[in-house]
Amino acid sequence: MKKFSIILILLLSIGLLAACGSNETSSNAAEKKELTIGATSGPYSDMVRKAIQPILEKKGYKVKVVEFSDYIQPNLALANGDLDANLFQHKIYMEKFAEEHHLDLSEVIIVPTAPMGIYSHKFNSLDEIEEGSEIAIPNDPTNLARALLILQDAGLITLDSSVNPLTVSEKDVKENVKNLQFKPIEAGQLPRAVESVDLAAVPGNYALAAKMNLLDALELENMPDDYRNRVVVNTKDLDKPFVKDIKEAVESEEFEQVIDKDFQGFGKPQWMLNRK
Repeated sequence: MKKFSIILILLLSIGLLAACGSNETSSNAAEKKELTIGATSGPYSDMVRKAIQPILEKKGYKVKVVEFSDYIQPNLALANGDLDANLFQHKIYMEKFAEEHHLDLSEVIIVPTAPMGIYSHKFNSLDEIEEGSEIAIPNDPTNLARALLILQDAGLITLDSSVNPLTVSEKDVKENVKNLQFKPIEAGQLPRAVESVDLAAVPGNYALAAKMNLLDALELENMPDDYRNRVVVNTKDLDKPFVKDIKEAVESEEFEQVIDKDFQGFGKPQWMLNRK
């Protein structure tokens, strides 16, 4: 009986150890090491490839980058599991899209973003702007508000201080120093408008797509972080190791060095400026 008891205890111990080993193996297997990250074609897919993917690969990940040509599919692909993360949108767009499509999305970290700028082929500086000059501005509410804030920062207009700066519009202009004539057009057409009007407020992504140099702007946007692009994931994944590793990659010195070298003119988010 004593021998039998000893054998039984040994067998149970081996079983427990095997179970522990099996749980550990299954936990390691569950740790995701293949990532698919979506981004819009152009600077943000370049940012993933040049500044994020190499750092993640050093951490042992295999990273696939998927490019999109619109602002609808990247969030739908994320929600249905075709992507693990995406990079293309600011906070206001993310929240509105998630609400309209009943998605549960969360931001991971804000990244440097191409700012809107005031461009001109007629004037070389803000001081040269003439009375009554025509300026092309975006006709959608979000980009319109950004354009008006740049003009206010440049001292060309004054806006009603009681209005939410994220939703301000032409009707909120209280003072127009140069009597600028506003010409609202679709944001994607603004790079071409630089040729035909005195001034144009061009969002950074469209400027870069048109091969414009951000540093040629007469004035670049002092962009609120709500308008900067961010890495976004499904909220259910927010605490997973791969999300933590993406965040660490963006927070690294290596990431910032690539931004300084290859993404000149991109405005850095407040968290990045604060660590200087």
